[in-house]
Amino acid sequence: MTETRTLERASQGLGQRPALIIVDVINGFTDPNCPLGSDAHSVVAANCKLLDRFHTQQLPVYLTTVVYHNDSDASVFRDRLPALNVLSAGSHWVEFDSRLQLSESDQRIEKTHASAFHGTHLDEQLKERNVDSLVVTGLTTSGCVRATAVDGLQCNYKVVVPREATGDRNQAAHEANLFDLNAKYADVMSLEDLLLLLDAIT
Repeated sequence: MTETRTLERASQGLGQRPALIIVDVINGFTDPNCPLGSDAHSVVAANCKLLDRFHTQQLPVYLTTVVYHNDSDASVFRDRLPALNVLSAGSHWVEFDSRLQLSESDQRIEKTHASAFHGTHLDEQLKERNVDSLVVTGLTTSGCVRATAVDGLQCNYKVVVPREATGDRNQAAHEANLFDLNAKYADVMSLEDLLLLLDAIT
């Protein structure tokens, strides 16, 4: 029998200047009629709560969407997952879900790969605003959320992932990736616990 070993880890929570990174809560992922989509109603609702809180506390908000402008954008990734080809510039599928109540101050970021950091200026923008920690949410847990959370840690930010504000087309993959993120890269917690952390920020 193989022994299971668990590494000791320390919870880090949030700093005094967190940013909300909402990953790909776009029509292509929240509409079950899209081949990339699923029923993400509860995920969208949780993100609406977080958006409202970050706006109220005047904390930075960033939202990502996947957009392909030409055939060379992420060509290997798209060859592997042809359903991604629906995310073309100007299409309905790349637009943010209309249930999100966005503010003019929210920063919109286009990306072509999984991580919100890859090929974008996100890290530079965060540093310009003295961000010290990230709340990473969105779709999907096993793909773009995980990649963004891992890269967030690798860019030296504390990372929190609220369970209810993330989702995946595969529930088993969702749970497995939350488990792994919590073990190594982020603090995975309930939305309620995260809101209490935000309450403590002065």
